[in-house]
Amino acid sequence: MPTFIRLLRPATGDDDFTLAEDPFTAVGDDQSVPPGDVIISLTRFQAEGEGLLSEARAVGVRLESHEDVETLAYDLPRLSVVALAFPKFGDGRAYSYARLLRERFGFKGQLRAVGDVLREQAGFMVRCGFDAFEPADGSTVDDWRAAAGRFRHVYQRGSDTRAVAFAERGA
Repeated sequence: MPTFIRLLRPATGDDDFTLAEDPFTAVGDDQSVPPGDVIISLTRFQAEGEGLLSEARAVGVRLESHEDVETLAYDLPRLSVVALAFPKFGDGRAYSYARLLRERFGFKGQLRAVGDVLREQAGFMVRCGFDAFEPADGSTVDDWRAAAGRFRHVYQRGSDTRAVAFAERGA
């Protein structure tokens, strides 16, 4: 069974990660849907989502960087996972999507980073609300733990619970 890295605690600056078995099967648009929990594309979800959700299975949607996150707003309470794709290291739209999903739309399910996901991004991803990661660089749980905790102080608010530097100074 495939694995991914999962954040165990809410982001507080003392993050802990674990390697978890993935109960979801990523299904391409040209593949038949197997039994069990699945992650499908937005296009496929729009076409087949109601039927899959009615089968009492957990459903996730993979959102590519060029797709509109607001399209999922109505269905978010019924989704278990939103997988945000990083097509390349320098494309940061998934960070903005993560913050929108957590803060504006109140998404409580798993927010997974997929695609060109590198450990150097760990701290930023956690601050934006990601809690699951499929690293493309072969990094380990220990690598993610170290990368996420690299910086003690943060200078702007995020989706996590970390205090910003000016608030720490005032305390």
